[in-house]
This record gives sequence, structure tokens and C-alpha cells, in this order.
Amino acid sequence: MQYHIRIASPAELLWVHERIPEFPGKASLDFYTERLQHRLHLALVAEKDGELLGFKVGYQSDTPDTFYSWMGGVRPGFRIQGIAEALADYQENWAKEKGFEAIFFKTRNRFPAMIAFGLKRGFKIMEVIPRVGVEDYRVVMWKEL
Repeated sequence: MQYHIRIASPAELLWVHERIPEFPGKASLDFYTERLQHRLHLALVAEKDGELLGFKVGYQSDTPDTFYSWMGGVRPGFRIQGIAEALADYQENWAKEKGFEAIFFKTRNRFPAMIAFGLKRGFKIMEVIPRVGVEDYRVVMWKEL
């Protein structure tokens, strides 16, 4: 499948977000604009023939040399086609070019595919943050760039 990765607007991020069934609850445009304002960030979409297939967005963390890969996903009908990998490659290359030394993300125990994705990409589990149910435990994954 041929697709293009490009910079995304907050509205495009929200549009794809709303089509990722794993994301609970409703998001809003403010959910993205408020988190990204006044921060060095990168917001990406994968697109084919004007159709948005997936997204990835992150920003400079409170530790200036570390990039936080905040949100991302691929619409169910377009998974297992290399889109998530391409978005992650773009993000990691961009972060490295901007001088970041490390990148991290958080996921949940209920998403073993995301944990496996991180491990396959060279991330290490750095922390597990307990929550009420074990499925909601946060898994923090980190790697050097």
C-alpha cells in the first residue's frame, strides 16, 4: 500500500483519534491544541488519496533532551501494513534531528500489541505504574536515540 506521511493539523489528529476503537471516551479539539501549544511538537498523519489512515503525535517532555511520543494509532482497516512503523520511524528520525537523546511513551497492560511494538523497536520497559485494575497499569517504555 502506498501512503504519504505529512504534518497534521489538530483537527486531523482528532478525526483519526475518533476512529481508533481502543481510545475510550470522547476527545476534543482542545484535547490536542491545549496539550501541544507552547511546546516543541510533531503531529503526523499517514494519508492515501486524501483518506487519513493513522496518526502519531508527540512533544518535548519536561526533560528537555527527551521526546514524549504521546498519542498515535492506525484505523483498524489499515493495520498490519507498516503504517505504524513508518509513523514511528518518521517521529524518531525527526526527534533525533532536533537533538533529542531519548524517546518514551506510555501504554497500558491491556494493549499487549503496543508493548510488543515498542520492544520490537528497541524500547525497554522502564516503569510500571499501578492503577485500580491490572489491565489499566501504565507501562512506560523508553529508548535512546
